[in-house]
Amino acid sequence: MKHSEWRTRRTRKLLGETVEESSAYTEAGYAFALGQAVYDRRKALGMSQTELARRAEVTQPQISNIEGGDSVPTLPLLTRLARALDASLTIDLDHDTSAFTFTPHGSHEPEAGRGSERGSAA
Repeated sequence: MKHSEWRTRRTRKLLGETVEESSAYTEAGYAFALGQAVYDRRKALGMSQTELARRAEVTQPQISNIEGGDSVPTLPLLTRLARALDASLTIDLDHDTSAFTFTPHGSHEPEAGRGSERGSAA
């Protein structure tokens, strides 16, 4: 394919062309969405990466890697992150989409469409 014929995934989707996603692309989207959810919740609490790392019993560079989508935490680490962020983590994986939502402890389930939870989707 010549460079002039190359189109981005987004452009092809907008043109109605079929776009197949590789598993690596999908996994990177999950990692990025999870990292964004961690970042959003941490910022909502006014917490530094160093403080979150201390509370979750990891290093600050590990938090940076998670927030940057460079690594996917294990289930035990996700549990510690949720505890450190004083929230429950809901992971919704579907065929076409995924969502990672931190719900602060003590908050009630939002009414449909209200959107009071902070979450990130891929």
